[in-house]
Amino acid sequence: MATLLAFLLLGAPQQQQQQSIPDAPAPQPASASDLSNLKDQVAPGKGTASEALKQPATPASQSDAQQQPSSSSDTPSAPQQDNSQQQQAPYIPKPGENQAFLIRVPVTYVDVPVTVRDKKHQLVAGLTWRQFKIYEDGVRQNIAFFSVDPRPLSVAFVIDQTLPSDVMRKVNESLSAVTGAFTPADSVAVFAYTSSPRMITEFTGAQGARLPAALQSAKASGRDMGVISPGGPLDNGPTINGQLVDPNVAPQRGNMGFITIPKEVHPLNDAILEAAKALAQQPKDHLRVLYVISDGKEYGSKASYKEVVRYLLTNNIVLYGTLVGDSAMWGVGYLDKWHLPLIPTMRDNILPKYALATGGALESQYSENGIQKSFATIASSARTQYFLGYYTHSGVMSDKFHKITVVVEVPGLEITAKDGYYPSASMRQ
Repeated sequence: MATLLAFLLLGAPQQQQQQSIPDAPAPQPASASDLSNLKDQVAPGKGTASEALKQPATPASQSDAQQQPSSSSDTPSAPQQDNSQQQQAPYIPKPGENQAFLIRVPVTYVDVPVTVRDKKHQLVAGLTWRQFKIYEDGVRQNIAFFSVDPRPLSVAFVIDQTLPSDVMRKVNESLSAVTGAFTPADSVAVFAYTSSPRMITEFTGAQGARLPAALQSAKASGRDMGVISPGGPLDNGPTINGQLVDPNVAPQRGNMGFITIPKEVHPLNDAILEAAKALAQQPKDHLRVLYVISDGKEYGSKASYKEVVRYLLTNNIVLYGTLVGDSAMWGVGYLDKWHLPLIPTMRDNILPKYALATGGALESQYSENGIQKSFATIASSARTQYFLGYYTHSGVMSDKFHKITVVVEVPGLEITAKDGYYPSASMRQ
């Protein structure tokens, strides 16, 4: 009986304890008023990670748009693949705005003047930027600048005074027509060379009185043709077994042998480099033209062709020229890039190599009248150009040559543009 009573006394509190635990309430949806008061219960700096999930997410495209400039012409674009749909509209300046645009370029900018001719060698106008493609080292680039507005010309004339006297006379008579090829906005400097180059006048207004006076000073008599010495033992006459057949021609009798002509010197590379250094100081919004009147012979220069052409490409200088003398062919006139290296008379002529590398052109003229016309023809070619530009990712500290290829999507047209460029610090403006 006592045991039963103890069991009842101990079990009663446990039963009461189990009955005092209420059931868990069921989840109830929070009311709008309760959610509105949550912001008052969170102190600054004490939010949890879960609170960040309550913030509205910003779309990635919207965030990127806020960080990236809206225009591709303000920043360098990545090289484009050959997909016409990826080409964005370039900046097309109004007349007279070329200079302002070039000064504002904030990245490495590559300027590519392009001349377009048809099968009859006539200049072609009226093309749009959509018809051009530019490739650098085989990768298509986004055309960021396009203009057909003619630029003022800065022209450095280089006159070869080592020409034969009869050819030099034709050049002298044709120089009076030079000034007619230029406008008042152009500037011209004159250089000449015999055994070494020299500046006749620095850059001056094309329509001023100084240029005609400089061209008059550039006239020379040329080189006279002499008697060619065969050299060797025949200089003192024929011999048999080392003995002179005619002893009267022996040096002991006061005879000096045949007249020996000193070896010719044609420092064309040095002359081009000297003129190019002056051109490099001209305004960047001018088209820098190096105009050579020569037969293209090169011998005796201190500068090599590779050194000079690198300087031309680095400083955006294009070489044009009029071939005269032995290098000129009667009735040829304009020489296109496909036939320049194939003419047999041009094996000793380096001017075609310069013209092809820089995107220039040559005229082959034999007569005085033809030389005069070539000035106007080449000036017109320099003014009727398309100016294309793109931004490159190539570092300016690199000395690597970058190949440029320009394609026009119109059948039967011929493109003339520079082969490429060497990066330089001057490309960053």
